[in-house]
Amino acid sequence: MQPDQIVQASLAFPAIDPIALRLGPLQIHWYGLAYVAGIMLGWLYARWLLKKNQLWPANQAPMTTVKLDDFITWSVLGIVIGGRLGYMLFYVPDAFLSDPLMIFKVWDGGMSFHGGLIGMITVMILFGRKNGISVWSLFDLMSTVAPIGLFFGRIANFINGELWGRVAPDLPWGMVFPGAGPLPRHPSQLYEAGLEGLVTLIILFVLTQFFHTLKRPGITASLFVCLYALSRIFVEFFRQPDPQLGYLLGGWLTMGMILSLPMLAAGLWGLWYSNHRAGRNNAGPRS
Repeated sequence: MQPDQIVQASLAFPAIDPIALRLGPLQIHWYGLAYVAGIMLGWLYARWLLKKNQLWPANQAPMTTVKLDDFITWSVLGIVIGGRLGYMLFYVPDAFLSDPLMIFKVWDGGMSFHGGLIGMITVMILFGRKNGISVWSLFDLMSTVAPIGLFFGRIANFINGELWGRVAPDLPWGMVFPGAGPLPRHPSQLYEAGLEGLVTLIILFVLTQFFHTLKRPGITASLFVCLYALSRIFVEFFRQPDPQLGYLLGGWLTMGMILSLPMLAAGLWGLWYSNHRAGRNNAGPRS
């Protein structure tokens, strides 16, 4: 098959303007709207969960909706600062060390989920201890709603035509992304939106609503970490590695895989620890 025939056989990339709205000099990007949508819908879902006392230990939600409203500002700071700093350290460390001020150039793009996760964990620990809230239950709450933000973020990546997949000339749904060469590629952003976002959201919804995992602090958060890590590692086999890093450690691992492996280990440890702690608490004092 000739290159022009390959291109014709692929799906057309929907060339959507990355700028959703222009108001004079003000430009509102889809990526920014994705963050707003993820945070707002996650906040509404979290409020709904907190109103269902029967889902939580001792039939009592770990915090009030007023405290949740206070936490939103903390969460935005954790996501943005952690995500940006994580990208600088994990993906462009040399450029960051030569020009530390580039961390403020958010308009040039560059956010890391793993960095954002570290930022969120940090602010959750600080907020929970400051307000006398169970940190493990706060982990569970935020983990349950996090896939909403992941879904919208990956859709924004697709609209921007960034973080595309590897070359797949025979793939019926392959797409030719702007700036990625003439050959069709995996729309890996959509794979991530589906697995990290929708599939994880549905699994956690079923587990929290019908199997009452929120009653055992730490279980839901650990499951989220495992599901994200497995989803990310799987999709990395179809996603083009970052050009400044390429393939690592033998020529097939990517930075996304390397950062996700400790997540998977931490999630498995969290499942063991949470089950162990729950069993110990249920055993009660010995006579």
